[in-house]
Amino acid sequence: MMKNTPWIALACLPLLSTLACGGPEQRASFSSDGGLTFNDSSNNSDGIETGDSNTDSSDPTDTNTSDSTDSDTNDTGLKLDTLDNDDGQTSADDGAGETGCKAIDFLFVIDNSGSMGDNQANLINSFPGFISKIQETIANVDSYHVMVAKSDQYWNDCQIECAFFPFLCQFGDINACDGAPTVCDETLGAGVNFPIGDDASNMYCDLAGGQRFITPQEPVASLPQKFTCIASVGTDGDNSEMPMASLTEAVGPALNGPGGCNSGFLRDDAVLVITIITDEEDDDSPGTPNGWFQNIVAQKSGDGSGVVVLGLINDTDAGDPVCSAESQDPAKIREFIEMFPNHIKGSVCEANYAPFFDQAVDLINTTCDEYTPVG
Repeated sequence: MMKNTPWIALACLPLLSTLACGGPEQRASFSSDGGLTFNDSSNNSDGIETGDSNTDSSDPTDTNTSDSTDSDTNDTGLKLDTLDNDDGQTSADDGAGETGCKAIDFLFVIDNSGSMGDNQANLINSFPGFISKIQETIANVDSYHVMVAKSDQYWNDCQIECAFFPFLCQFGDINACDGAPTVCDETLGAGVNFPIGDDASNMYCDLAGGQRFITPQEPVASLPQKFTCIASVGTDGDNSEMPMASLTEAVGPALNGPGGCNSGFLRDDAVLVITIITDEEDDDSPGTPNGWFQNIVAQKSGDGSGVVVLGLINDTDAGDPVCSAESQDPAKIREFIEMFPNHIKGSVCEANYAPFFDQAVDLINTTCDEYTPVG
């Protein structure tokens, strides 16, 4: 799909590499068990809500447990052991029967609408400290995936703009638009590796291994730089934000299965850490909070124990909110977050997200210790 924007020149930046991404052949269906029961939520002394909540989930959904694939160990990056499965795919050694996660899959769902410039900058500034503390605190885990999905599916069609403005795109025999966009660049929930537009990276992020997410092949020293590149999704996104649809697609079987845009991102032995950052309610994604919840837990043993959800959203429900009184109440997103036994909510309007992520590390550590990988 194409979105018209005022930054034609930026859209025609040269690609450093031609991306490859096969589309899924079919979408699986899944009907999840209901009757999940968790404890009530509680507020901590820092004003960042954490805790468990009750839900009776019985709605059918349209997802299935995905296959796990992975990258080989690289001497310059974080360790990742892989095994060949019966289908010839590689998957992380799941350590069936053992308690404790072996890896962590980080998914950041970032609102890329026009009001999110400062929020994206705050997130990017918080990441180095966050990942550093993760590595220090969770010593037994040294395998990380980090992926970003944005809240829309638009990617400006450079081919069309270059046809009308060839002087912006032709440099001798080189056409700067060759290879852009791919199918995955225009797929909701696909990992971002070439953000374009106002306030975006406007470059191909050249992730090690050629995936649409950061893998253990990435040298540790380059993690902040690479995250900055993929997380700078910009502010030219559609104003009809769909972060919840993007989230459920990002971890669903269609995109994670063989040939999918995010193939290999989600692993059985990994705790899934979802960070949602938006300053709006989601009124455009299909489904309900219960359905979104079921879509996610269906990928992680069906009970949500291997999922941590971090929500940076409008704090309209707080006693002393940081966001303005005119801020839209994200009631559906908040309900979704509170369904998970392991969750934290923070205000997207805070000037500094570091305290939020410091507390998140402790929750992730506890979740990882108690997680029993799928076997």
